[in-house]
Amino acid sequence: MLKKNGKFMLLALMILTLVVGCSSSPKTEVKDAGNATPAPEATNAPTASGDTQKIVYVLNNEADKLDPGLTAETFATPIISNVFEGLVQMNDKYEPLPGVAKEWKVSPDGLVYTFTLRDDAKWSDGSKLTAKDFFYSWKRVMTAETASDYSFMMYPYIKNGEKFFKGEVKEDELGIKVINDTTLEVTLEAPSPYIMQLFAFSCYMPVQQAAVEKDKDAWHRKAETFISNGPFKVKELKFGESYTLVKNENYWGKDNVRLEEVKFSIVPEMATGLTAMESKKVDGINGVPTAEIARLKAGDDRFIVLPALGTTYYLLNNKVKPLDDEKVRKALALAINRKEIVENVTQGGQQPAFALIPNGMTLEGKDFREAGGSYGLTETGDVEAAKKLLAEAGYPDGKGFPKLSLKYYSGDIPKKVTEALQQMWKKNLNIDLELKSSEWKVYYKEIQDYDYGIASMGWGGDYAHPMTFLDVFNSKSPNNMTNWGSSDYDQQVDSAKKELDPAKQLEAMHKAEDILMNEMRILPVYHSTNVMMMAEYVKGWNRNILGNIYFKDAYVEGRGK
Repeated sequence: MLKKNGKFMLLALMILTLVVGCSSSPKTEVKDAGNATPAPEATNAPTASGDTQKIVYVLNNEADKLDPGLTAETFATPIISNVFEGLVQMNDKYEPLPGVAKEWKVSPDGLVYTFTLRDDAKWSDGSKLTAKDFFYSWKRVMTAETASDYSFMMYPYIKNGEKFFKGEVKEDELGIKVINDTTLEVTLEAPSPYIMQLFAFSCYMPVQQAAVEKDKDAWHRKAETFISNGPFKVKELKFGESYTLVKNENYWGKDNVRLEEVKFSIVPEMATGLTAMESKKVDGINGVPTAEIARLKAGDDRFIVLPALGTTYYLLNNKVKPLDDEKVRKALALAINRKEIVENVTQGGQQPAFALIPNGMTLEGKDFREAGGSYGLTETGDVEAAKKLLAEAGYPDGKGFPKLSLKYYSGDIPKKVTEALQQMWKKNLNIDLELKSSEWKVYYKEIQDYDYGIASMGWGGDYAHPMTFLDVFNSKSPNNMTNWGSSDYDQQVDSAKKELDPAKQLEAMHKAEDILMNEMRILPVYHSTNVMMMAEYVKGWNRNILGNIYFKDAYVEGRGK
């Protein structure tokens, strides 16, 4: 239960249902039967006298890269979502709305999308934004040398994209054609039910060629070269301290943008952020210390729990002994009491996770998770079965089990969940693991280099479809950091992307998850929520189930009352 506007509201996570189309026509519908509202809606009410249209919002982590074409870091999205814009945007029902493109048409076979760009589309420096900018930006993502973390979210969908990525065809053979300055024609390899959601995603957003090529590695780390096209632009970047955005006077929809400034303050300790919130030094915080959730839930109208489409899991380094043994991996999974973790550790309405893909996405009339099952996992675990498997693997009562590293990145929740897992595995399996932590930038590099035994990680959906999770563990994905790959898994994922029959597409996706989970290549722990606080005088903001927070329609009204 959570309290907002003086009324208790039921957490909407379990009730939120995404009906995901599997035909060639993109169709996604969100149904929310709960009473929770994500945020106050914008109105045309005049701004109260004396209200300053500036806010400060606290983030607890910062990304290493703020380049929308390169980064897959969740911590970059608050900035990218507010300073860039793609061809389209998504509404609350995940239906496409005009963005840089004012209109579009789709061929009857679902293969060719023709976008008409706005005549007044501009970059934040005032220069004209054209279809050529999208061609450059997308080609850049699909160029192997660019090393984009999200190239795999583009090249399989664009005609000849994968061949271009491999260097087998030239750029003029890509399914991206600039008809004129305001017309972009995109041809797909096969119809996709979620392609419009991809067109709205960050790696499909344009970047300015002149800005990028002045300093390819660091253009996004300096305010003077950070040229964007969204409702806000970067005024100041102080890494480790704050990012300051201001209203973009060259944005096509500038007349509807009411905030003059959004300052993202970097405060690693959630407790420090909460203190600033309660002393009214900031207007919102992106996370709340777990120890304070019960108190805030009971008596603070600014405390909010929102549904999220995400899963927290622990990576297993599948080539490190004894984690290369399926029995060991399953023993670790069975020895986890997930109910205890979500009720006593995270306490933010999270749900125990028994697989990669969360509940809430309905395909062909069935919830994907419910149809897929739980792979032998339960809320409280099965300690006896775990002990038996560990003994069969050659480690009876944990004897001889090596002291592997158990890593997490700096933060309240990762720390507490990792400590809880360490204690469970010691109590239930009598194995000792060495806790190690580091701040995100260092941690992420360690994980990418497979410098870990077991490590905290997770994935939040980039779009509302199971494929956003399955794609992560494709052996070609740079986000697959398990030190494992499977040609059978890849085949099922690739088949699902190209399959036109909805039932066969669904079958291929289930087969892919079966391979991952039956072999227990990761350890799912819980499905996420977004726990945050926002001052009630900040209105019109929106945070969707993908975790992205938007301030384009936000404004301040009633500050100080």
